[in-house]
Amino acid sequence: MGAVRLENGRVGLHTVDFFPPVVDDPAAYGAIAAANSLSDIYASGGEAKVVLNLAGFPADWDQEVLEPIFQAAVEKVQEAGALWVGGHSVLSAEPLFGFAIYGEVEEKHLATNDGARPGDLLFLTKPVGVGSINTAVKKELAQEADVAAAVKGMARLNRKAAQAMRAVGVKAATDITGFGLLGHAANVARASKVILHLDASSIPLYPGAADLAQQGIFSGASKRGQQNLADFVQVGEQTPTWLAKICFDAETSGGLLVSVPLDRAQDFAAALPADEPVCQIGEVLEGEPAVVLA
Repeated sequence: MGAVRLENGRVGLHTVDFFPPVVDDPAAYGAIAAANSLSDIYASGGEAKVVLNLAGFPADWDQEVLEPIFQAAVEKVQEAGALWVGGHSVLSAEPLFGFAIYGEVEEKHLATNDGARPGDLLFLTKPVGVGSINTAVKKELAQEADVAAAVKGMARLNRKAAQAMRAVGVKAATDITGFGLLGHAANVARASKVILHLDASSIPLYPGAADLAQQGIFSGASKRGQQNLADFVQVGEQTPTWLAKICFDAETSGGLLVSVPLDRAQDFAAALPADEPVCQIGEVLEGEPAVVLA
């Protein structure tokens, strides 16, 4: 993610993201890839303006597979209010799909990793647990309804959350993707030089994620996250091990972790529509930078 100060009081935002399929359904893959690529723009408080697709597909993927991917992505880009102006596609042994995106935000509304302040409340705009569900799909252990709920969440844009951020003057946020909830929280804690204290009992989970996690089903990113963050993240004794592992695990097209000043917290929650519930999951404290899950 890059940001460039423009001459008109605005900031240009540049991001790129693409990945292999996380679901079997082509249309769902296209929608999720688009939503995920757009997420960095929304985490900065901005709006997407122009997108270019990046695609690599196996030679034996025919129009029956490719058309739903592109059509669903087109619809998601239209929902974002952006212009799809082109892109580049190649043959690839492993399928890859995503976007390079340009967006903008007024500088006064720019949200960054280093803007969290002691006293802020922390909100999360989507559940977590996708790592367990996607891994269960590969193992043929996932329930159809749970997969459908996760797909719906992954395909949902974070645009309305970004609008709510601008409405109340949020200065710090991050999207929750490959580093997981705890990894991205750690980035904010380090950059802002604060403690992010997360209430384990308040963290929302996708349907089925808890059951799968208690069976030991996670992606490989969970173990890597635990190893990489061992010296920075403190997990309380009362926090279930399976829940901590979910929070270390990678998310795909996750929600926004938003740091909201206390006096604007109610307004932020009220600015989101009823069909996009937001959960308060913690607070920002003064102290040596760390993340606490307890």
